[in-house]
Amino acid sequence: MSLSLHRLTVPTYLRGLRTLSHYLDKAAEHARAQATDPDALAAARLAPDMLPLAGQVQRASDTSKNAIARLLGVDPPRFEDTETTLDDLQARIARTIAYVEAADAAAIDAGAGREITLAFGQLKKTFDGEDFVLSFALPNFQFHVVTAHAILRQAGVPIGKLDYLGAA
Repeated sequence: MSLSLHRLTVPTYLRGLRTLSHYLDKAAEHARAQATDPDALAAARLAPDMLPLAGQVQRASDTSKNAIARLLGVDPPRFEDTETTLDDLQARIARTIAYVEAADAAAIDAGAGREITLAFGQLKKTFDGEDFVLSFALPNFQFHVVTAHAILRQAGVPIGKLDYLGAA
C-alpha cells in the first residue's frame, strides 16, 4: 500500500503543531512556577545567530501551511511574524491548524506531480510535489519543532522525548 501525500503531511503537521502548543503550555506553567515572565521565553534562543522560540514557531507554521498550499496549487494564507507572547504564538498555531485541517485530501494528493519551485536567494530548486514533501517540507517542519523543543529545554522547561512523541 502506498502512502498518500495527504497522509504524509496533514497528520504530521497537526501532530507537530499540537506538540508546539503543548510545549507552550508547559513553558507558561514552568515560568509561573518560577515566578518569571512566560512571555520572555518567546525571545529565548539557542545561539545568537539562530531564530528565537517565536521564530521557530512561526517557521513551523509557515512550513506547514505553505506546503499544503503549494500542493493544492493555491496561495497560502499570509501571517505576519509579529508574535511576541506565548498567547500570540498559541493563536498562530490555532490558525495554522485550522488551515491544515480544512485542506481537501484528494486535492493534496493531486499535487504529487505538481512542479514546485523554491527560491533561496539566487538559488532556485524545483521539485515535484512528492519530492518536495519528502526532501524539503517535512524535514524543514521537523527541524523547527525540534529546535523549539531544544530552546525550551535549555530554558529549563521540563519537557522530554515523551512530550515530543506523545502530544499527538
